[in-house]
Amino acid sequence: MIIVDTALQKRASEGRPIRVGLVGAGFMARGVALQITRSVPGMRVAAIANRTLDSARRAWIEAGWPDSVASIREVTTLTQLEDAIDSGAPAITEDAMLLCQADGIDVIVEVTGTIEHAARVTLEAIAHSKHVVLMNAEVDGTIGPILKTYADRAGVVLTSADGDQPGVMMNLYRFVKGIGVRPVMCGNIKGLHDPYRNPTTQAGFAHQWGQNPAMVTSFADGTKISFENAIVANGTGMRVGQRGMFGPTVAAGTPIQNTSELFPLQAMLDGPGLVDYVVGAMPGPGVFVLGTHEHPQQRHYLSLYKMGEGPLYCFYTPYHLCHFEVPNTVARAVLFGDATLTPAGAPCVEVLASAKVDLKAGQKIDGLGGYMTYGLADNADTARAQNLLPIGLAEGCTLLHDVAKDTLLSFADVLLPPGRLCDQLWREQMARFFPLHSLPNQESASHENTAHWR
Repeated sequence: MIIVDTALQKRASEGRPIRVGLVGAGFMARGVALQITRSVPGMRVAAIANRTLDSARRAWIEAGWPDSVASIREVTTLTQLEDAIDSGAPAITEDAMLLCQADGIDVIVEVTGTIEHAARVTLEAIAHSKHVVLMNAEVDGTIGPILKTYADRAGVVLTSADGDQPGVMMNLYRFVKGIGVRPVMCGNIKGLHDPYRNPTTQAGFAHQWGQNPAMVTSFADGTKISFENAIVANGTGMRVGQRGMFGPTVAAGTPIQNTSELFPLQAMLDGPGLVDYVVGAMPGPGVFVLGTHEHPQQRHYLSLYKMGEGPLYCFYTPYHLCHFEVPNTVARAVLFGDATLTPAGAPCVEVLASAKVDLKAGQKIDGLGGYMTYGLADNADTARAQNLLPIGLAEGCTLLHDVAKDTLLSFADVLLPPGRLCDQLWREQMARFFPLHSLPNQESASHENTAHWR
């Protein structure tokens, strides 16, 4: 991981702070605004876009902006936004595209958890040569590889964030690889996994912490961890060992170092490595990397350093601090052109839609963390060979057939909503990376059509 504090202090001393456009004003986005405003010299939030202006205004107020209520500027045009940025006034808008277009913004931090809206924001930001930091594993795990293609063409960084578990895993992966140990598993430590949780069962927890019930449901039902591990796989070239991952449950408090035998050793050692998770281990909610070393003398040293006798060595980070670490990603992208975690090429793992309950023809599928579907991670080549539906594209689809509980949905089971950019980008992603697989025969879109979506 790149240490950025000295570089940020230099930007602060020069009066050239990194200017951040924040898209979203929910629980995590407000934390990011607070962290940058209060604790990060050399960086400032320039503007906040959100479909509800009161929430954007709340973000500024909670960040403790001086005289925030009186000084916040509500803007509706690019000129108004750029004037506010130039004057140093806090700006809010309903139009996220203005942030993507404004000359006074260096980087967009996308924190909405959406797919379609986030895709539009990301492409618009890239088109205006802005780096993009995604606190949005859902869009990354659905169409991240093709968005990365666009970012590379524009010469900008597209990255997931430090602090969230995928970013922490990737930092640990890079550390382990950097000391000459070969990573064979990147893992997540969970406290709960129940695919049948829904916004009703999770409402109390969500209320307690001031979070969105659907978001909390996606944590509990496995959708979120599937997306998180998918984007780690896509950044490292790893795979899942089986559909849905192994995800062993252990006695509460079991040290993570004692869980490596629960995974198939040869599957880790012989292939590109696995992404997976453990339920109940400590330290939760941290992350771990299992690695191996071929050199006998280095194995002797690792044993001396209390890492065990091998063949697997467990490295772990005992926490992930979400919004506290996001400014590190912003600085790495803007100042060093370094991505915390970004797709390395073709999708390796996808997150597929599985029925949470018996579904009926004619129903319209609800969103992530809802009542109707949960996400399962599977290897991308398997998913494409079976024409399975990514859960990131499932919301708003109309069911053409009944689908039994716990059955994976295929493209043949649904009618996609018309005119969505995310579907066009996904088809372009498939055409680029999986040209031998047939594409869903609905609204086929060419690369040129996608490129001129605006």
